[in-house]
Formats: sequence, structure tokens, C-alpha cells
Amino acid sequence: MTKIRTNETGAGRLYVVATPIGNLEDISLRALRILKEADLIACEDTRQTMKLLSHFDIQKKLVSYHEHNEITRAAELVIDLEQGAKVALVSDAGTPAISDPGHRLVSLCLRHGIEVVPVPGASAFVAALAASGMAIEEFTFIGFLPARQTERRKRLRALLNEPRMIVLYEAPHRLLETLEDAFEILGNRPAVIAREVTKLYEEFLRGHLKDLLAGARAKEPRGEITLLIGPPDPAAQADVSAEDATRAVPIARRVEEIVKESGVDRKAALKQAARERGLTRREAYKQLLVTRDE
Repeated sequence: MTKIRTNETGAGRLYVVATPIGNLEDISLRALRILKEADLIACEDTRQTMKLLSHFDIQKKLVSYHEHNEITRAAELVIDLEQGAKVALVSDAGTPAISDPGHRLVSLCLRHGIEVVPVPGASAFVAALAASGMAIEEFTFIGFLPARQTERRKRLRALLNEPRMIVLYEAPHRLLETLEDAFEILGNRPAVIAREVTKLYEEFLRGHLKDLLAGARAKEPRGEITLLIGPPDPAAQADVSAEDATRAVPIARRVEEIVKESGVDRKAALKQAARERGLTRREAYKQLLVTRDE
């Protein structure tokens, strides 16, 4: 059991402070007090944090703490904390260490017996869950899926038998590919895209993966994305059309089917498979390479 020192012994204290994810009114009174009282603020991007502090007329020493320098910076901050400093750790938005840098510093502080105090606040995936309209008694949060398609598909296959809602973040430029992979691997499940939560252009797109995929192909959503994927819906799965079933077939296998059925060469078969899925030939070829790698 690790014994944590308190301020009475002269040790500093690390505050893990949640900041707004969009609307600045979502910051708590406690968070503002901690930021004003801190000796220094460790932040992901000093420019982003400066905007927040300037809005609330807070002037403090800032030090950068991000994924590229956290190994050395965490050790430096622990030295400050052992000398009695009060350090506030913030990320660009939301809660540090939740799909953001911070875990290394928290872990190091605990190993050195330094008290760590959470200051809770806004969270994109919690806000998205609350407004999703889906049953949320149980869910599993997986953060960001791997950027590489082969690894992303492998991770989705590992979630195939997950009975709870799947909650994840996704970059807008990868959302279409993620929806395609999720529909192919997980099936036509209930799903919600929560976009720009708490911001000016906040939007919730609700339906099934099939619907969201069609919408994203027509107009790819932009901004910060939270994707909620519900457990399998037997009624929706049974309602999948023959065309959807064809799209769910791995593209490499579909190309071989077309070659056998039509007698065309593989180049023409790939073009037809791409057309069936609403893909460009380049996108289809990329999927073909991924399928072969798997």
C-alpha cells in the first residue's frame, strides 16, 4: 500500500483539472480557484491554455506537457512538487489522462508519495452518452481506434462479442473509414455520431451504422467526433438488404466472386466491387490490400 503525503508534510500537490471541451461556461468554480492558486500550470498547448486563462483573467506560469516531452517533463514536475509546489495539470480540452497526456505524471507522483487531486468537469463522451437517447447502463470506452486500417479492423474484431455499448473518439478525416469497417465487422448496429459537443455547431446524428455510413459518404462530418455504437440489434440485422450483405463481404472475396460469376478480369471486378460499395477505385484497392494483409 502506497502512503501518500499531504501538504502538512511540506510536499506539493498535483491537481488534475478538467477544462471546457468547447463552451467556456462549463468550467467549474473549483477549477477556476485551483488555476488561480496553482504555482504553475502544466498544459498540453500553452497557446490554447493561455486563451482559457486570459478569458478568466488568470495570469500564471505555464509549462508545456504533451506526448512528445512527457517522459522528461514529468520528472521535472515531480521535483517541483517535492519542493512544495502546487501544480495544475490541464489538457487542451476535457480531463487530462483520458485520451490525453497525463497518466505518466500521475503515476510518477503516486510512486513518489505525492498527493494527486482530481478536479472533475466536462467530458465529451459523457455528454454524448447523456444526450444519445440510447440505453447507457453499461458501456466500454476505448478512446481512439488505431489510425492504421489493419490495426483498426483487428481492434474492431476484438470487440465483435462486446455486449456493452462501445464509445470511442475519432478524427473527422478517418470517420468514414471507421464507419465502413465498423459496419462490415460489427454489423448494422444502433449508433450515434456526436459532433462538436458543447460547441457552436453541436450536432447529433442518430440511427444505425448503415444510415450513418450513408450520411458520411454524402457529407463527411467535421470537427471533434464521439462515436457511440450500441449492442447488436436483431431487428436491424435481419433487415439488412442483399445489397448491404454484399457490402459486408470482404472486398477481396467479393472480387473473386465477381470474377467467377462474370468471367471478367480482376481489374474490372474490383471496379464493380467499388461501385457496389459506393467507393472510388482507389479506396477499394486500399481496402483490398488491407484485406490481403489480414
